[in-house]
Amino acid sequence: MPFMQIPSGHHHVADALINELKNCKQKVPCDKVDILSYSYGKLERIVSSSYLAWIKCLPSTYNLLYYHSAYKKVSENNRNYIYESLFIYFFKRLIKERKPKIIFCTHALPSNIASVLKQKNKLDAIIVNVYTDFFVNRIWGSRGIDFHFVPTMAVKHHLLAKGVKEDCIFVTGIPVHSAFQAKVNHHFVRKQLSILVAGGNLGVGSIRHMLMDSVNESRIHYHVLCGKNEKLYQQLVSENKANVTPYTYIASREQMNRLYDQVDAVMTKPGGVTISESLLKRKPTFIYSPLPGQEKINAEHLFNQGLILPISMNHSINTQLINYFSNNNQQEMYAQKVGDYHQNINKKPIYSIIDQIMGW
Repeated sequence: MPFMQIPSGHHHVADALINELKNCKQKVPCDKVDILSYSYGKLERIVSSSYLAWIKCLPSTYNLLYYHSAYKKVSENNRNYIYESLFIYFFKRLIKERKPKIIFCTHALPSNIASVLKQKNKLDAIIVNVYTDFFVNRIWGSRGIDFHFVPTMAVKHHLLAKGVKEDCIFVTGIPVHSAFQAKVNHHFVRKQLSILVAGGNLGVGSIRHMLMDSVNESRIHYHVLCGKNEKLYQQLVSENKANVTPYTYIASREQMNRLYDQVDAVMTKPGGVTISESLLKRKPTFIYSPLPGQEKINAEHLFNQGLILPISMNHSINTQLINYFSNNNQQEMYAQKVGDYHQNINKKPIYSIIDQIMGW
């Protein structure tokens, strides 16, 4: 259960779980339901567009509100009576209609509602929190939640400190589609660094600013994911730089996987799913200009664990990248941190863990 129709990490993780369910011992029908659209229909579009406009126009106010309402610890009681009054009726109606055996919450709000109903013995389904960031905001339900799929050992320790039983926590990483597990062999000799740049949906300015000093740089080739930002794509095509290859929205996971395998590193915003894909592919991941709220907090946690490499927009991007790839010690240290991360990930595939908790 994600929240809102924005193609965010909540939806990507839900899609990855649906794909995993296909490999379970028992085949069961599965639906992805955005609780906001289900509850309020077309109003979801207004909420989503307002949310995106708020982040874009007033980022500092969003960051402040998110920090105090969703991240800063104020008490052990995480009941949110406004959310409950808005969604609990529709959640109960949805449960009555679908009669699910298991519910995967990929967003904090449905998890919170499920937690409330579970504690009142008004929900029989198994509830699984599937975290899509590298921290747990305080809106996520905890009491009454049966299982937790967590991204890192740090999040596991956080939940243990809150009283969650260890056998209810699985360190799965943030789930990504199995298509990214495949390793593509490229039979060519690379003559220059190859960098994948994500975050094109944010606008023309930020990406073009990053690539400003790339005109005369022959040692780096940038593969830029423009997403659905047609203006950025056409701008980069018209500039026709020899070392910049722009891409429109890539729907094929197999194509994205091939692209990951042909690059040396990834430059991106610190969104949970993109970072998880990069970690899975063991690519050095450079982070720039995190958005307020979740991305900013993600960046702090990832940096503390040595899993990202911050990059400054105030200095030459080319120089920073070349300096990293010229420093064997720094590369080895980063590879060790990523290796430690992988060492802690549960070796069972997610579908096998689902079989286990369902008793199949």
